[in-house]
Amino acid sequence: MEKEVQYLLTPSQDGFDAVLNGQKIGEITFVRVGPDTLIIDYTGVSPEFRHHNIGLTLVRNVADMARSQHRHIITLCPFARAMFNRFPEFDDIRLMNAH
Repeated sequence: MEKEVQYLLTPSQDGFDAVLNGQKIGEITFVRVGPDTLIIDYTGVSPEFRHHNIGLTLVRNVADMARSQHRHIITLCPFARAMFNRFPEFDDIRLMNAH
């Protein structure tokens, strides 16, 4: 299923949507703070699509974008914070070590 899901930057460029067959099934939002910081403030996935790595892939999309823009991330969203704590791949862009 993951291959069928598209991850699209929102028109306002403050998040990504996970879209499957034209239907939005997940989203992540963030706020840019200054020239080098993002705050992930929300991640949500439709209940029927949870446990399919949609949320994790949304977090990875923001992480990849942050890396390409030389930004660090603060995770206010509990889900994003949990992913940052679980996977060391995010250590390079973590601004605050909030466990």
